[in-house]
Amino acid sequence: MKGLILAAGYGTRFLPASKTVPKELFPLIDKPAIAFLIEEFIASGIRDIVLISSRRKKSLEDYFDHDIELETVFREEGVKSKEKLIKVKPYDINLTVIRQKEMCGTGHAMLQARHVLEGSPFITAYPDDLHFGEVPLSRQLIDHYEKTGCSVLSTLHDPPELLRYGVLSLASDNYHVTDIIEKPASMELAPSREASIGRFLYTSDIFPYLQEGWEKHEDGEYYHVYALKKLMDQNRVVHSRVSGLRLDTGAPEGYFRAILTYASRDPDLLRILKEEAAARS
Repeated sequence: MKGLILAAGYGTRFLPASKTVPKELFPLIDKPAIAFLIEEFIASGIRDIVLISSRRKKSLEDYFDHDIELETVFREEGVKSKEKLIKVKPYDINLTVIRQKEMCGTGHAMLQARHVLEGSPFITAYPDDLHFGEVPLSRQLIDHYEKTGCSVLSTLHDPPELLRYGVLSLASDNYHVTDIIEKPASMELAPSREASIGRFLYTSDIFPYLQEGWEKHEDGEYYHVYALKKLMDQNRVVHSRVSGLRLDTGAPEGYFRAILTYASRDPDLLRILKEEAAARS
């Protein structure tokens, strides 16, 4: 099993901050979003990881490199705790960075990694979706793949803002996926209450369909949905309801909520939140 992180986008919702700092490096307190994804992959047994980046995001690549100057300073000062924080070694991974030269959508981004990923199933992750739970989200998808041999979509069941998501149409077994409707116009048009979120397990046979769809594509961004629906037509896609806490950092409101939620898990930070709340009551 391999991992793919799609991180080439502009992050326009966070301008002007994202003009120079990739939003994947925006932290929850002291840890950037992309670090949570890498740790989820590692905890799920994934060591071969492909990062789709772009020329504007060299700092994203640098995050996984040594910082010789800081390491030397901390070593000379004998501050092992800080030295450990910036060591690359804890990330025991094989990382391949591929630059998407044009922002042509997720389907196009996935095709950039075909030569690395073809022949193996792989988890595709968006850094906007962070997960915390006893069983890592990627591991949950792998468990379903090992039972079915199918591609697996992670879903939330009946989230408050269902119509903001891609909503799945399900077969009679309520497990296999037959279609996906992006942002239905009304609840009546939503084919189920299963909303697809930013973690997918794809079997390698998606690549020929990605290529086929790309060759037919004309203008605008090219998404992976064309290829995914080809697999759905063959009864080759199932879904897995997410177990655990999911945080959406894709927009400022969600990012702010994620920071508060993450901070509340730390006793010292939770104390500050309570003090601030009391001061305003």
